[in-house]
Amino acid sequence: MGSQGKVTSIIAPAGYGKSTLLAQWRTAAAHERKVHAWLTLDDRDNDPVRFWRYVVGSLYTSLPTDLKSRFLTLADMLPGASSGMFLDTLLYELSELPSESYIILDDLHVIDHPTIHDNLSYLIDYLPQHIHILLSSRTELPFSTIRWRVQKQAADISMEQLQFNEEETREYLHSLYGHTSMFITDQQIRDLTKQTEGWVTALQLASLSLQSSSPDELFMHVIGGDHRHLGEYLVSEVMSKLSEETQDFLLKTSVLSRLDTAACNAVTNLSNGQLMLNQLQKLNLFLVPLDEQDRWFRYHHLFAEFLQHRLLLEHPSVYRQLHVLAGQHFAENGWMDEALEHAIQAENYDLAELYLSSHLQHVLRRGELTTLCKWLDHISSHHTLSHELSLFHAFVLVLTGDMKQAEEILTKLEQICANMSSSERRNQLQSSMLFVRSNLVFRNGDFEKWFVFSQGILDNIIPDNPIYLHFDYNLREPLVRLTSMGLNGVLSRDTEKIGLMFTDVLAAHGWKESLIHLYVKQSLCEGYYEWNRLEDSRRLAGEIAKSRSSVDTLGLLIPLRITEARLAAAEGQYTLAHHIIDETQQSVLSRNEHTWVLELRAFRARLLLQERNITQARKEVAALGIRPKDKPIYSREFQILTLVRLLGRQRKEPEGLRLLELLKLQAAREQQIASLVEISILQALLETQRGQVTRGMTFLSEALTLGSQHGYIRSFLDEGPEMQHLLKQYAERSEVRHDAEAEGKLLDYVRMLGKQFPQPHEVELAAAAELTPSLPEALSRTELDLLNQIRQGASNKEIAANLSLSQGTIRVYLSRLYDKLEVSTRTQALVKAQALGILDGDN
Repeated sequence: MGSQGKVTSIIAPAGYGKSTLLAQWRTAAAHERKVHAWLTLDDRDNDPVRFWRYVVGSLYTSLPTDLKSRFLTLADMLPGASSGMFLDTLLYELSELPSESYIILDDLHVIDHPTIHDNLSYLIDYLPQHIHILLSSRTELPFSTIRWRVQKQAADISMEQLQFNEEETREYLHSLYGHTSMFITDQQIRDLTKQTEGWVTALQLASLSLQSSSPDELFMHVIGGDHRHLGEYLVSEVMSKLSEETQDFLLKTSVLSRLDTAACNAVTNLSNGQLMLNQLQKLNLFLVPLDEQDRWFRYHHLFAEFLQHRLLLEHPSVYRQLHVLAGQHFAENGWMDEALEHAIQAENYDLAELYLSSHLQHVLRRGELTTLCKWLDHISSHHTLSHELSLFHAFVLVLTGDMKQAEEILTKLEQICANMSSSERRNQLQSSMLFVRSNLVFRNGDFEKWFVFSQGILDNIIPDNPIYLHFDYNLREPLVRLTSMGLNGVLSRDTEKIGLMFTDVLAAHGWKESLIHLYVKQSLCEGYYEWNRLEDSRRLAGEIAKSRSSVDTLGLLIPLRITEARLAAAEGQYTLAHHIIDETQQSVLSRNEHTWVLELRAFRARLLLQERNITQARKEVAALGIRPKDKPIYSREFQILTLVRLLGRQRKEPEGLRLLELLKLQAAREQQIASLVEISILQALLETQRGQVTRGMTFLSEALTLGSQHGYIRSFLDEGPEMQHLLKQYAERSEVRHDAEAEGKLLDYVRMLGKQFPQPHEVELAAAAELTPSLPEALSRTELDLLNQIRQGASNKEIAANLSLSQGTIRVYLSRLYDKLEVSTRTQALVKAQALGILDGDN
């Protein structure tokens, strides 16, 4: 079983031994170290983030130590990455496993989320040849398998293959109760096999009943009825032979999805849970261990269903009260997922709302938005949520992309607030609504709606729930503009206007440390850099750097430091740029955040390539662990594009172009504007470099068309003289063709870009300045500011605070300043500066 093809499915109703078969096969295969994941699913796994996190977790625990670190990065991707990005990365990591491996997903029928179905089908489609998936389900698979069958890549095990025949029934009964089975006739075996249709659970129940019934008595009752009635009869038969104490224990604990001694004691109000569990194990009463220590158990699903059905039918109020007791127990022990599910089963929606309110931040951090929506939808359909929880519902819907329902809830809440009398609660609700609407605006571009709502309340908003203030919008991107908060690279005057207004309001009300304030500001900072408004970008970077949150939150720190290094490199200050990255890398390493280190190394390689230091750049790229022959995965796009730049310097254009072509498809799927512009630019450069000028111009036209819509500048300038020359060629060819479209806005855009590059006379002036005996190299504005700070007697710490830079950066600036002035102390620097007349106020 399972050794051939992509997927093997075991499809049969409950109780036919699907899980047992998988377990026996797993045990048989264990000596070959083949099975790398086993996941038993339940209803709560109907959340794509939760589902795939559990799959990765199952893989992680069973892998050799040297492979574990690779799968840690997969877990870190969730929930920040799209499903396509995550699955491509998972497939890549699976392809790197050294031997044949299996992933077992048991009870797939409980998963009804269509996204998970689509994801799973996609995964199976592109599985590496040495990876196999085994699925068990009570129902047909939720996706078509015809294409895999045609390719002979799918195998099925059906109910008919799992049914016991007469001989297997005899052997089974004999293996359990040899002395009893001697009194069973061949005819009774035939009748039992026929009536149960080889249903192993019925046979197991029958075998239990044989302990206290004669074969004649048992088989007389078994004959007649369908499986459901047969199962209920047999459960009743087994239950009737148990003591009242055991029956009561089974009924009450059947409400538990998982049980240990403490949980059993909580719902029974007794203290004999451990003793009873031990007895049930001895009786072989469908108790399934969930861990190797035999601490946690569950009942066989079918057995639990029969018990719960009986309890609910005979004692509905007791059934609900037991769920309340279970919920209270799990809540007291911090297992809030279980507590909330039990409260919902109890139909105690006040309690469910209480649990959810205390638990929602944790689930939000886990990224399980589908789970949150499920709970909120269910509770709100039976119970009126508080205004605050309704607003949180809208926030989650925005994050999941359900803008229509989010808008409906927001509009209703805005009407409610408008009719509320002035109070602190009203002000807090309006404050929170402003945040939620802002998130909605940043995703759907409906700026007019935000302006209308914000009028009249901006000056009255007050500090509010940290859910909205401190939600981390970036878990993996080296630049915020690549996230949904950064609008995937979209830039416009509207986004600037709303961003400035929003950050000004937050700052005015003391929320400079809130993550939403800093992320919006970082988006603006990166946008200004792209628009080549370097001073504006530098000013915002300095403001962000003063915040403690920017240091504590790596999703903010890494983009900030990369932007600061870009600004330094744009001024030709590569020493400072390298220092910024080195300093940041040490900080990240001290926190054991190795995933972010790769992004920093990739950026350092880009700096080295700009300096034409190919040897050192090659070392940095080698440390990234990506190869030109690999299939590119979009989760490592920043690193792969760095590799492509290196391949271009090495005149390995075909390898680079292959990577770009594959990566571009993924960028389009992710709707990443910034990535599409960058990829098209690199395609243009590489094609032209290898002599394919026409193709190069086609790709450049793509980049220009998209870039002009958003005012991109630095994406072109940072590619250096090669791009300057290419743009000049493009303009000349357009003018020769007298292309009406090219002669219009696009050609104007090209000419504007050309003027942004350093002009020849500027280069000559810079060279002349280097030859001036009195001042070997011109001072930048920042270095002049530094000199004036020194003249005022400021310490390094004070200078850092005044210029919004770190003390380490100030030390680098001082070193560079001393080199330019050819001095070694502060005093010498002041004397030399005064002699040159370059200090502020000098004539």
